[in-house]
Amino acid sequence: MSATIGKPRSEIDRVPRPDDIFSELRNLSADSVGVTRPSYGGGESAGLDLIARIASSHGLDVDRDRAANLVVTLSGTNASAPAMFIGSHMDSVPRGGNYDGAAGIIAGLICLLRFKLARQIPPRTIKLTCFRGEESAWFNAGCLGSRALFGDLSNKDLDLVRHDTGHSLRRHLEDLDAAIELIAAQRPLIDAKEIAAYYELHIEQGPVLVSTNIPVAVVTAIRGIFRISNIRCVGEEGHSGAVPREFRRDAVAATVELLHRMNARWTEISGQGHDLVLTTGMLFTDPAIHGAARIAGEVTFSFDARSQSETTLGRVKNLLFEECRSVAKQRCVEFVFGPEFAMRPSKMDSRLRSHFVHTAQRLGIPVSEIPSGPGHDATTFAQHGIPSAMIFIRNQNGSHNPYESMEMSDFMLGTDLLYHALLEQPP
Repeated sequence: MSATIGKPRSEIDRVPRPDDIFSELRNLSADSVGVTRPSYGGGESAGLDLIARIASSHGLDVDRDRAANLVVTLSGTNASAPAMFIGSHMDSVPRGGNYDGAAGIIAGLICLLRFKLARQIPPRTIKLTCFRGEESAWFNAGCLGSRALFGDLSNKDLDLVRHDTGHSLRRHLEDLDAAIELIAAQRPLIDAKEIAAYYELHIEQGPVLVSTNIPVAVVTAIRGIFRISNIRCVGEEGHSGAVPREFRRDAVAATVELLHRMNARWTEISGQGHDLVLTTGMLFTDPAIHGAARIAGEVTFSFDARSQSETTLGRVKNLLFEECRSVAKQRCVEFVFGPEFAMRPSKMDSRLRSHFVHTAQRLGIPVSEIPSGPGHDATTFAQHGIPSAMIFIRNQNGSHNPYESMEMSDFMLGTDLLYHALLEQPP
């Protein structure tokens, strides 16, 4: 049981108010509507500096790891035992919300401050890792900070270019004094055996908790991803009034038909009881030449599939290429595929999930269990064999938009669950 139970409430009250931290963070990265904290950019660095400043002012150890992530450490009673890692990411999508990623960092900071201010020493050393570069919006690849830590970035990854600066990931890492030679050689910067477990708190980025009126969830698994961000359907331009249907090579019509077919496949697969979500988040003709009286000769679009099953993702990939061949033949067009991105599904540790659920029930916190559609840094840890668990916090307006609306009361319930899960190790 927690040694803080029965102590004066003032010890917890001395922890900085989370809404004040969130407010200061928002001010550091405000951008018209929402916030913008580019991966390996100024807004991200300013946010990390804020966390470092608060942690240092309360006597916590602050450092940067060799991948340029911020690490805040609280020593445990058994310093030689593998440490507990907690964390999330500081970057955001362009003009996104203030809670995506940052909620997990601030929750972890509050947990460490509760330990520190109550003079409570946790059983194991706790390392709060504030990751850079989790969002794929900037380099078209995600979880860069955690993957660098485990030696998972290839030279191809390092050559990826941030869309707003035109500079490579390699250069951005060099500018932050990361150990670029070790990262490029895919040398792990940390020993997985030194990590007992990884916990991550995050806002839910969908509507499930809102719809069920439950403030907190324990994540069962993180869906894997198959994505092609750039697919070109190439046909032939023509006058809208002059070309009969049988002579058209209409890229718009072909793309629409393809997406309609894939939506039908989604319905079919889901109807068979398989977990799957499909999304086309980008779809456009060339604005320099398109027109209302012109048959479009080219359409560019994206395709994103996510599932808890690697088998289902493989099935969807095969179906996509099969339907592209069929539509291309029927519509006399060609589909040209850009680079593929794939991430395997990651199951959260069953023992830790039970620990979180039972701890929530003992604390009187309403809790459910749901999968995560988006990827998280927890995926990186889980795929390296490290027991991992996640807490979701109810969030009223979704994510990757400026209108995220997490209630502070829900946030504090999740933070309290994280604190007790750290203090009371699972059996």
